[in-house]
Amino acid sequence: MKLFCPALILAMATLVACDRTYITNPIQPAPTTPVTTPAITTSTIQFRVTGNANSVRIKYVTERDGQVQVTTNLPFFTSFNTTADTLFLSIDVTPISYTVLQFPFLSVQIFVNGNLFREASSNEFTLNTISVNGIWRK
Repeated sequence: MKLFCPALILAMATLVACDRTYITNPIQPAPTTPVTTPAITTSTIQFRVTGNANSVRIKYVTERDGQVQVTTNLPFFTSFNTTADTLFLSIDVTPISYTVLQFPFLSVQIFVNGNLFREASSNEFTLNTISVNGIWRK
C-alpha cells in the first residue's frame, strides 16, 4: 500500500496542475478613429483692369461661365469664388481708344484670395492687347 499512495499522489498532482484558459469578452467595442472628410475651402479670384483708356474690350475666363467678353470703361473689377484645387486663369484687355494724353497707362491684374497672381501693364498709345494667364494651384 505504501507504493500505491505515492502513485495516487502523483496522479492527483497532475490533475491539479492542469492549466485552464479563461476568455473574457470586452464590455465595449474597441475605440476607432473617426473618419473625417477634408474641409472644403473656397478661393476668391478677382480680375482688375485700371488705366486711363476711354474704353476697353475685356475677355476673361470663369469656372462657371467660361469665356466672358465685356466692353466697358475703366476701372473694371470682377470676381468669383471657386472650390477647385487647380484652375486656368486668363484675361485679355484691348484698349479701344485713348484721349489725347501725354502718358497713357493700362494695367491688368489677377488676384487669388487677395494675393497678386499675375500682372501686366502697358504705357503705349498703340491699341495692342495685354494678356495675363496661368494655372493656379492651391
